[in-house]
Amino acid sequence: MNDETVFLLLFVVATAVAIGGRWLRLPYTVALVLAGLALGSVHLFPAPELTRTLLFSVFLPGLIFEAAFHLDFREFWRNRTTVVSLAVPGVIASIVLTVLILTPVTNALDFVHDFTWKEALVFGALIAATDPISVIGIFRSLGVPRRLSLLLEGESLLNDGTGIVFFTLSLSLVAGATVGAGSLAAEFAAVVGIGAAIGAVTGYVVSLLLQQVDDPMIEITLTTIAAYGSFVAAEQLGYSGIIATVAAGMVCGNLGARTGMSPSTRVATETFWEYVAFALNSIVFLLIGLEVRLDSLLSSWVAIVVAYLAVTLGRGLVILAVWGGMGLTRERFPGRWAIVLTWGGLRGALPMVLVLSLPQHFPFRSLLVSMTFGVVLLSILVHGLTMSPLLRRLGIARDSGKRNAYELRRARLLAADTALAEIDRMAARGVASPEVLESLRGEYRQRADKARQSLADLHMQDRQLREEELARTRHEVLQVEKKAIMDAQQQGRLGHEAAARLLADIDARLLQLESGLPPQPESPADPPE
Repeated sequence: MNDETVFLLLFVVATAVAIGGRWLRLPYTVALVLAGLALGSVHLFPAPELTRTLLFSVFLPGLIFEAAFHLDFREFWRNRTTVVSLAVPGVIASIVLTVLILTPVTNALDFVHDFTWKEALVFGALIAATDPISVIGIFRSLGVPRRLSLLLEGESLLNDGTGIVFFTLSLSLVAGATVGAGSLAAEFAAVVGIGAAIGAVTGYVVSLLLQQVDDPMIEITLTTIAAYGSFVAAEQLGYSGIIATVAAGMVCGNLGARTGMSPSTRVATETFWEYVAFALNSIVFLLIGLEVRLDSLLSSWVAIVVAYLAVTLGRGLVILAVWGGMGLTRERFPGRWAIVLTWGGLRGALPMVLVLSLPQHFPFRSLLVSMTFGVVLLSILVHGLTMSPLLRRLGIARDSGKRNAYELRRARLLAADTALAEIDRMAARGVASPEVLESLRGEYRQRADKARQSLADLHMQDRQLREEELARTRHEVLQVEKKAIMDAQQQGRLGHEAAARLLADIDARLLQLESGLPPQPESPADPPE
């Protein structure tokens, strides 16, 4: 059976799983892995091997670009300290904690002889990158606060790149290379920093080109070039291709799409990348299931359980430290979120590919492969299946029925109000007779009044919906405040120091709204003149 037929069969299976998973109310990626395990056990057709070349050349650039393209830079910047803390020092701490926990426990249980910190270091580095795709899907379906999704997704976008860099450095250390802490830090900064610069430049050039054309097909092609071109360019020069793609995606999504795309083109582009993400995720999670051999995992179940507990405990301690550190800053977040962030640190295809890239003569390679595959499988199945109950237990998930009814009625009101505004503009231009416009105006006023009354009824029935409406309105008003201050500063009517102070205060209030935290104490009074 040739590769084309195999991939066609994989898409058929993915479609069937998507339909069945919706019917069974299973997270899509969990259902894909289960389907892959079932197919792998019956050997219906030969599965393509999930190689480093396949993952890096096809899957990662598309998946990472799509996520970065939809990431709002302003939200990311307001949460930059938390996200970077999780993705860089957090990854380092997670690797160290995995080594400190795994090495003594492994030797104490004595299920393998002479397992040293070197093997534990390589395992900790390759397993460090998270892949919360299935969790983000659950978040969206349950109406989880946007900021919580951003923290988990932003961390994942960055730690894919940092995880690969640390994995490469760990192999050098294990091989006996004498590298000082300073040179390690400099190498890391160069690989990540220059990779980000390459991606930012690529995204900026593509954004300029988007402003010069008005053709959806050409503009979609340009974003595809940005996604894969930034990755290839950075990798060829010896820097982080993943970080380059993240930067390119954020620039294209926040600059190119907003300044260079018409509304219809932007809809077409976003639809294209949503499909690309769906297709790539479908194949990669099926391949994860097909790659796993349950008999070999069962023979190493003790090592897998120990590794899983070490990785989960290490992540929990890192999240706890970041939560405590952020508690003294304007980026603080609720303690319930720390639990979700810990449980949402699923592992995906990247650790599996990295462990398979180890040299055949590497000590305990087969054990490390089993441990990695086992941890990936446990995290996807256990965490993916229990995330929804956990969110409901913590009171973070919202009632989907009321949420859908609310959004439908609010959209009807928005559509009716927009139509009324357009009728007023048509009347001012005289493009239709007054009688026709008045008839339409009466029709849409009835629709708007009906939608407005329906919303009022929902507000009377559900206090949470009222609070959310108030929070969203406050959010929009704060954004208007922020824009007014930035405009005043640019026009020279407000000094830099005063503007910085006011903007910091607005950002703090925005973060409070997005986190659902109680308000912080009022800022100190202005100094006397």
